[in-house]
Amino acid sequence: MSLQNISLRQLRYFAAAAESGRLSLAANQVHVSQSTITTAILQLESTLKTTLFQRQPHGVSLTAEGSRFYQRIRHVLDSLEDAVSEPDIVSKDLTGTVRIAASYTLLGYFLPSLLGRFRARHPNVIIDLLDMNREDIENGVRTGIIDVGVVLLSNMPNRQEFDHALLVRSTRQLWTSAAHPLLEKGSTTLANISQYPYIQITVDEGEDSTERYWRSNNLQPDIAFRTSSMEALRGLIAHGFGVTILSDMVYRHWSLEGKRIEAIPVLDPLPPMEVGLIWQSQDKNSHASNIFREFLISACRSQQDGNPA
Repeated sequence: MSLQNISLRQLRYFAAAAESGRLSLAANQVHVSQSTITTAILQLESTLKTTLFQRQPHGVSLTAEGSRFYQRIRHVLDSLEDAVSEPDIVSKDLTGTVRIAASYTLLGYFLPSLLGRFRARHPNVIIDLLDMNREDIENGVRTGIIDVGVVLLSNMPNRQEFDHALLVRSTRQLWTSAAHPLLEKGSTTLANISQYPYIQITVDEGEDSTERYWRSNNLQPDIAFRTSSMEALRGLIAHGFGVTILSDMVYRHWSLEGKRIEAIPVLDPLPPMEVGLIWQSQDKNSHASNIFREFLISACRSQQDGNPA
């Protein structure tokens, strides 16, 4: 295999398809036709001599090989975006401490790669990272103990109390085992889901957010098990003990044992999971914390706009 046979454009299109799970959505994100996305992926698979996606009625999902390839490519594209957006990428002049607080989901599935990119740009900035629940983060920002809170804005009834910025909206879908009967039609409804055992995640106010959208549809899930462990939830789902609804941000195709997990759309209106920042007014923050906040906003905007990041 020659690297000359792989273009940056192919990698961008592949990443967009991997992140959206829909070729049509990927095409919209990178502003090309769906056939262009399809052709690029087929060419990439031919060059790599491997299958990167499983084609399904409701979209595409990464194979095990595709998932490993995506993790490497995401790092390459992020690094390229950093180099293009800031040619003098390493700024040793910026010093100080940024006090950041985030909760379980965001510490595990959202922040690490972004923190790594920021540290590569600003190696002399000290990152003081705290694991806190949303209410404690709000109190910390309010009292000045925390410079920047990374929170689920969708769980905040009082976001207007803070300066805030939306970073990512993540769609919620149904997760099932690979052989679950709800997969047959490629999409489903809350009424259909309510007929099956439901695995409820409890971290990051998961029970409250679940209850809100079920109640708004005058339905209730048949909760068979509650857990604060995402890996326990994945294992139970993959082995067919129940289903769950969670956001695409935390979706992975495999359990720890290597059993496949599928995700399909829910036809009822479900609110997305919204990730964002909260902070005090700029004059109360350090220069380093302002730069960190601007970096997060810029990096997430680049991904949403379909740029190389």
